[in-house]
Amino acid sequence: MLIIEQAAYDAIVAHARKDHPDEACGVVVGPEGSDRPVRVVPMLNAAMSPTYYKFDDDDWKTLYDEMWDNDEEAVVIYHSHTATEAYPSRTDISEAREPNAHYVLVSTREGAESLTYDGPVEFRSFRIVDGTVTEEEVQVVTAYSETGEN
Repeated sequence: MLIIEQAAYDAIVAHARKDHPDEACGVVVGPEGSDRPVRVVPMLNAAMSPTYYKFDDDDWKTLYDEMWDNDEEAVVIYHSHTATEAYPSRTDISEAREPNAHYVLVSTREGAESLTYDGPVEFRSFRIVDGTVTEEEVQVVTAYSETGEN
């Protein structure tokens, strides 16, 4: 299960809406080994495409150096789908290289990209390990203290 604070959830959805019609992408970083996404890091989609995302290599290296220095890791890797459901594509599956990460997808199809859209947003999380996709429940909390964990 992915437990994520409302502020991080809102930041991911806002990024997906802002970058529409291109796919948005980013990382939510947390303390190493915690499985707790804390800091949202919106990244540039170097592909600038409505159907594909690619992290900029220099930005990715800079982020990984920063995480290494701070004993952090990529807890969530997210991106948006602009015209399809929030489910990993074949490309998403083949390029998933972080076996411990939650892969979050947000769909901005059918008007969900609009800031005035008041319908539900398709926000789903998956584990992708060795080409196997497993959907997991997403629990959005106001603060991590709601979960009973420290």
